[in-house]
Amino acid sequence: LESELFGYDTGAFTGAQGDRPDAFQEADGGTLFLDEIGDMSLFAQAKILRAIELGSVQRLGGQRSIPVNVRIIAATNHDLWTMVQENHFRKDFYFRINVGRVHLPPLRERPEDIWPLLDYYFRELNASQHQALRGFPSEEMEILMSYAWPGNVRELRNLVEAIFISDPPKQASLKYLPQPMRLEFTFTPAPISDERQSLLVALAMTNGNVSEAARTLSCSRMTLYRRMRKYGIEYDSMRHNPGGLA
Repeated sequence: LESELFGYDTGAFTGAQGDRPDAFQEADGGTLFLDEIGDMSLFAQAKILRAIELGSVQRLGGQRSIPVNVRIIAATNHDLWTMVQENHFRKDFYFRINVGRVHLPPLRERPEDIWPLLDYYFRELNASQHQALRGFPSEEMEILMSYAWPGNVRELRNLVEAIFISDPPKQASLKYLPQPMRLEFTFTPAPISDERQSLLVALAMTNGNVSEAARTLSCSRMTLYRRMRKYGIEYDSMRHNPGGLA
């Protein structure tokens, strides 16, 4: 990381053949974006802080300071202030970079973004894969809208890519997901208050497999059958058309 950020001079370490410019120099007069800054070591934090404070950098193996004028934008999914209190993040570095803040809420708090994101990824992958795959049916969109999305937008994109890899005929469906992903998707949905809807979601995500649906709902097969009879859910129709729920 140090050689990437600050570059090096010839002979700075074994294999350092030729001078290498640093990220700060390349961003001089512009912006340097530091992603996942909460995972950076305390040593690297100190080096960056020094560069910001002095407005200059020194390459590995170099003796001279190189002036730079760089705007820093950083991103993290950690609570940096908590890390400061736990001595996992430098307090002086935190206050130096904590000037303007933009909070991006998790996807579960902005479900209205799910549809346009899905639309974007389907158009992107259809173009790159030379396909014309339609999006999810409306009943499955309800499932996607109620899902907790612990992996946020990256998880959403992975979901769409997994559908394309499975090569469905014309329309996307959750039933085309690989089994581990389908079960993981089932285990972490946002709470659903309607018991009948919970049954339908579990059965849809397991392709009508009653045993798997029962495990998902933490109940026995007999209990699941009783609940299905209670809400008029037909087993045969579920088994032959698991994706056609309403």
